[in-house]
Amino acid sequence: MKILFYNTYVRVQKTMILVIFGLLIFFNPCFSSELGKYLKEQNLKEKYADYPAVIAFDSIFTKVQESGLSNVTKKVLYYIVKPEASKEFNTIILDYEPLSADITIIKAFIIRENGNEEELFNKKIYDYTAPARAIYWGARQKMMEPGYFAPGDAVYIEYLRKGYTYALLSNDDDSRFIPPMRGHFYDIIEFYNKYPVHSQYFKVILPASKEMIYKTYNGDFVEKITETSEFKIGEFSLQNILPIKKEFRIVDNSDIAPKVIVTTTSKWEEKSKWFYGVNEDYGSFNSTPEIDKKVAEILKGAKSELDSIERLNRWCADEIRYSGISMGEGEGYTLHTGDMTFTDRCGVCKDKAGMLVTMLRAAGFKSYAAMTMAGSRIEDIPADQFNHSVTAVQLRDGSMLMLDPTWVPFVREMWSSREQQQNYIIGLKEGDILRETPISSPDNHYLKINNIASIDKNGTITGTITVTAEGQSDAQIRSIFTRSLRNMWEYNLKNQIYNLYPTANITKANYSDPYKYYENPVNIEIKYSIPNFAAVNDKTMIIEPMTAKGVFKYAQQYGNWKDSEEKRKYGFTGACSQQVIINEEITLPAKAKLISHKKSKNSQKGNFASIGNQISIINNVLKINSEENYNQRVYPVEAWDDFSKIFKVKEEFNQPVIVEF
Repeated sequence: MKILFYNTYVRVQKTMILVIFGLLIFFNPCFSSELGKYLKEQNLKEKYADYPAVIAFDSIFTKVQESGLSNVTKKVLYYIVKPEASKEFNTIILDYEPLSADITIIKAFIIRENGNEEELFNKKIYDYTAPARAIYWGARQKMMEPGYFAPGDAVYIEYLRKGYTYALLSNDDDSRFIPPMRGHFYDIIEFYNKYPVHSQYFKVILPASKEMIYKTYNGDFVEKITETSEFKIGEFSLQNILPIKKEFRIVDNSDIAPKVIVTTTSKWEEKSKWFYGVNEDYGSFNSTPEIDKKVAEILKGAKSELDSIERLNRWCADEIRYSGISMGEGEGYTLHTGDMTFTDRCGVCKDKAGMLVTMLRAAGFKSYAAMTMAGSRIEDIPADQFNHSVTAVQLRDGSMLMLDPTWVPFVREMWSSREQQQNYIIGLKEGDILRETPISSPDNHYLKINNIASIDKNGTITGTITVTAEGQSDAQIRSIFTRSLRNMWEYNLKNQIYNLYPTANITKANYSDPYKYYENPVNIEIKYSIPNFAAVNDKTMIIEPMTAKGVFKYAQQYGNWKDSEEKRKYGFTGACSQQVIINEEITLPAKAKLISHKKSKNSQKGNFASIGNQISIINNVLKINSEENYNQRVYPVEAWDDFSKIFKVKEEFNQPVIVEF
């Protein structure tokens, strides 16, 4: 982290490029008339011939007031390289949320390859309610409709944005644009795009009274920090930014792409205190007689501290539907009051979390709201890198237990392990530091598949498959019930067999009550027979085990992963840590010996994942045993070596079994 007090940071040679670019973008009054010349000089069509389009330049100029209110001017020039890009750019959409931000388009025009200009401003610009699903906060969009583009054409857009991402307790027209943490400012500028960016520039001007804290990531930025008696000024630029090459299960772009984070908040404790105070002041967690009555009803018969917490967590998870209704002024970081959420029986993550805080406090617990980032890393610089809200409750021993009623409907966990290795901060009166959720051991998420069967001399197999699971594996198995109508449950279950073996005869299909997930792990039993399961002749039999074929594979988080011939550059993510244990015992029609599978045992153990397989024939019974362990959710790039070796072991092990009589 770099903190500017009264110093100037200059890289002499690179800074000249940055200064010239900054002057060109912001202070040249003839800039718009010279865009065509600029495009030809940059020779973009040849430089980026492999891409459909290129962003010739993207510049952002941000001026911050003492209140934290920011005025942002953005100028961007898109250049079309190939015809297929025309479909992408025939409409250009700018999103904003009117409670907290406003967008004014200043200029918009097309520059044809022959140099002709076509004005768009006030001709093909529309302002309308943004499409919404699940969250209905009144977001809007401004859309420009340039129409058809040919290679060599370009479109220039310049607009002014006032405000920030979230709204909080607005009082008058201008104050609604002031950030929730009044007097403070932050911004995260991403220096990447789905198309190449030829040149990108960011300039921020803060009042001299404010501390400028910033950090650059994943790029060799040109930086210039200057200070006058009135302002602190930061300038950042980067050239020739190519799109990130996609890799299988790659981590979020935000973790690996170039970006600049600027903030005026020096410590996470300040952010924590603010989040605590803003919701306490608003009364987000005040209970009501109706809520007190419901809490008493839920806790009737509770046997312990954890039992009480779990009951309240599950009620908020299952009974508060995920649907965001705007409360108007105050929407955003302010959690809806418990009374509002309890009455509406719906809300987004922050409202479900707030409802749980309210109920826990009504039950006598010390509980607090927390902020986290689902899907990507929070950098250790106190800027608002949050997209999700959860709950913390203090246990009698003083430790904090994290709860997430948004992610655990029909999940046996109280905190979803799909959120392991995830940063968070709790809103506390005394302040909190940035924390990370721990790794959840794979055996917390076991999936056990057992198949006990026999094959007759004609190749017909008859047997019983049993499946049980825990944690996130339980939730995945259970999803074939909880995510469908009740009259589809048996159909969905039997299809786990029919989809692989259409001629199968299922004589029994039992399953534990999907909605009583909190009582015991899921349990499934299927009795079946499948004609012509094995290929037979007088001396040999070829058997493809049901688990190798893919029965209940949908519940194996890593079941469909495959190796890639290309070397990875970036880390990757799974859905969760997981343990998969498979046992098949198939009684053969006669005494036989194994003539396939050169290795009766095959294993690979690494730091991040492991597998152990064994196949044998004992007393006329073909025994197939496998155990896989995937140790975490987010993996560094070097972990792929473990996975590559495991893929080879699995490929060899999952070959058809050949026995000789």
